Amino acid sequence: MENEQEGPERRKRSAGRRPVLIASVAGCAVLGGVLVLLPWERATEPAPPSPGALAMAAVADGVPAALPGLAELIDEREKAVRARPRDATSWAVLGAAYVERGRRLADPAYYPRAEHALRRSLTVRPQRNTRALAGLAALSNARRDFRAARRWGEAALKLEPRRWTTYPLLIDAYTGLGEHKAVKRTLDRLTELRSGPAVLARAAAVYRDRGRREDAAASLADAAAGARAPAERAAYLERAGQLAWERGDLEVALRHFREAVRLDPDQRAAQAGQGRALAALGRTTEALNAYRVALARQPCPRYALELGELYESLGMPEAARVQYDLLRQRVRAAAAGGADEELVLGRFEADHGDPRAAVRRLRAEWRRQPGTEVADALGWALYRAGKPEEALRFALAATDSERGGGVRDAVSMYHRGVIERELERYGAARRHLAEALRINPYFSPLHARAAREAARELGEPPDEDVPEMAGP
Repeated sequence: MENEQEGPERRKRSAGRRPVLIASVAGCAVLGGVLVLLPWERATEPAPPSPGALAMAAVADGVPAALPGLAELIDEREKAVRARPRDATSWAVLGAAYVERGRRLADPAYYPRAEHALRRSLTVRPQRNTRALAGLAALSNARRDFRAARRWGEAALKLEPRRWTTYPLLIDAYTGLGEHKAVKRTLDRLTELRSGPAVLARAAAVYRDRGRREDAAASLADAAAGARAPAERAAYLERAGQLAWERGDLEVALRHFREAVRLDPDQRAAQAGQGRALAALGRTTEALNAYRVALARQPCPRYALELGELYESLGMPEAARVQYDLLRQRVRAAAAGGADEELVLGRFEADHGDPRAAVRRLRAEWRRQPGTEVADALGWALYRAGKPEEALRFALAATDSERGGGVRDAVSMYHRGVIERELERYGAARRHLAEALRINPYFSPLHARAAREAARELGEPPDEDVPEMAGP
């Protein structure tokens, strides 16, 4: 009975509360709708990745990484391996980051650290450690030890044939060894497995080496447009600038170099590229400043040679000598770090030191890694040492596509033309000197002037009577 009596009363109280509850729910719904519309209540966007995370992704994909990010990544992985000494992955990542930092800074002191970390990774995980094998291939390429790079790269590829990041490492190794068929085969396989900016940039380098400059420029433009990070895009723009420079397009080259430096202020290769282009444009003070800035942060022997030759062309032999001393110092530092800078030292000795010493160095380099660049440098050193007949054989290896060459850049064509002139092959000499100046009239502050003088001395081809046609 009590329940029956309480029922109507409870129903009244419930009925009295229901409109309030409904109104409250409705009010919350309206309020929620209003809050959704207010700008300060938008869903928070995810935080952008840290510099270290960006560097990690770049190192994993084998693309250029920003220096601040590399510093953060190295610090993080050094702490990781101290806490977990048997973490094979962290050792491998640390080694790859050391390689990239050493390459970006032109500081070979990082290479022994990289080798220690990568070999430690292999010791911890000796089986199926593709990451460490690929890291050792990258290290060997950075040191210009292309035979070792080929060995490590092929070992990594055997473990994981579909791991696309191994293929660019092998392309670099095969290029350094002059194995042109292997380069083509490896690039074809890479493009089957993967597309994107990194692959386009690698293809551009191969196209350039084959003399397909327009294809190379188009691929680099696409790579730069598709790059995900500023440092990666800056690296591709620097290569595009170098390609434009090699074609003699000075303003285009300068624009690419400047944009690369704007995107990544640590892009010292682009800073040196600005020096190259500005010198050709006659803006000497700006050129000298650009080279000095580049060398202050990335004391690369090649930049020191270029700046020294610029000083020499300006009649400043003492300033040139300072740069040549820096070059020798950096070559010694590279050797201490296990890196090979014999190519640039041989080029320097051929023109500014002892040509016979250059021949000895470059012959040894040719036995180790007979690539196109070494062929050109050795041919020129032999000419400078008074051996033009043998020099021509190497000049042809560097420039004749049937013999494996095909870059046909201005420097190589100039070398070939001068050697042919010495051998009294005047027609070929005239043709190749003219081609060097047509490709890039500004290819060197010293040698472009010499090329013009040599072409002028050879003059126009002699007029000859056209022989009469014989009868049928």
